[in-house]
Amino acid sequence: MKLTTRPITTYLSAAILGAALLSQPALAESWDMSNEFPVTSLHGQVADFFANAVEENTGGEIEITAHHGGALGYKTIDHFDAVGDGAIQLASSPFSAWLGIDPIFQLSALPFVAPTTEDARRLYDLAKPEYAKVLEANDQILLFATPWPPSGFWGNRTFDSAESLNGVKIRTFDVTATELLKGIGAFPIKLAWSDVPAQLSTNAIDAVLTSANGGVGVQLWELQSHFTQVNYSSGLQAIHMSRDTWDGLSEEQRTQVEDAARAAEAHGWKLAAESIAKDFATMREHDMVVTESVPAEFTAFLSDAASPIVNQWVEKIGARGEAIMSAYRAGN
Repeated sequence: MKLTTRPITTYLSAAILGAALLSQPALAESWDMSNEFPVTSLHGQVADFFANAVEENTGGEIEITAHHGGALGYKTIDHFDAVGDGAIQLASSPFSAWLGIDPIFQLSALPFVAPTTEDARRLYDLAKPEYAKVLEANDQILLFATPWPPSGFWGNRTFDSAESLNGVKIRTFDVTATELLKGIGAFPIKLAWSDVPAQLSTNAIDAVLTSANGGVGVQLWELQSHFTQVNYSSGLQAIHMSRDTWDGLSEEQRTQVEDAARAAEAHGWKLAAESIAKDFATMREHDMVVTESVPAEFTAFLSDAASPIVNQWVEKIGARGEAIMSAYRAGN
């Protein structure tokens, strides 16, 4: 049998090519993150900050595309199942959408319990382990949560008394707010955020319960002329991740993602604290009437109306809720 010989340069070329291929970086993982709120909103900014931090920390090994304004076709109410089932890797979701999952998520939305951003942070730190347990049980990882600034009333007049809310068709974001506002004589309608502009433009609703930042993000001054700050609550918005996606990461990548989450969390809480004055200024630049505080008797009226709802929540959730509220009220 005749042996075929090849020039030594052929083998050298093959070896060089093999080494070059081995030295190439692995293809980047691409993740999608759904967010129903606009890119200009506080939580749109937080989502982008986190995505950029992950890409930077991993040296480009993980790329996250944040799809704002519901661009992926998911509403907030869809996110919990979509992430848990692995249909999407990540989502940014308000806790108010998860009240049917577990009553622990109602905590940050309890009316007038945590009226300031500082109060909301202390309550969040106490409750975070409980939030994480629920997501873990549903095949998800809670990466972090950041607050909305305190909620108030958008409308075409100032709402600073019980009488001013009587019969007003007002958008709410959860059953707690719906129950409270109905109890004081308003006509609350629970709506997804993406449905709000259309409902306002057709006069299906008269007013909106949300933060100043939420309205600024969609230029709500085009449809409303007044904002009344009542410090209803500082609801939380979480970035949560599919457990399957998390399990597919190396230990190094998990650390890099966790580091990005801590940085984004700190950034989001700072943004929330700073956004209030900035958003008020923006609203006034667009000729809105901004009422930064309401009469003490109206605040007391709202707090009294909220007390039964808070007490019912504590009774419903049991020991874990009592422990959190006791620590919070004790100043821990």
